[in-house]
Amino acid sequence: MTHRYLIEIFWSDEDQGYIAVVPDLPGCCAFGETQEEALREIHDAMEAWIEACRQSGEPVPQPKAQPQKAA
Repeated sequence: MTHRYLIEIFWSDEDQGYIAVVPDLPGCCAFGETQEEALREIHDAMEAWIEACRQSGEPVPQPKAQPQKAA
């Protein structure tokens, strides 16, 4: 993948697993029982999200989100 987007991964008590989201790609998210699985799944979701944008003629958002710095 040529794009570099921030990926956030967090534990969900409700889903009893890890959720991965891409803030710059609205609605792009994935689930995994482990952080590693969520990361693998989000890469597939990102590729599908970007391909859907291209096929529909919508512009692909540029990466903007930055990781938060630790205090």
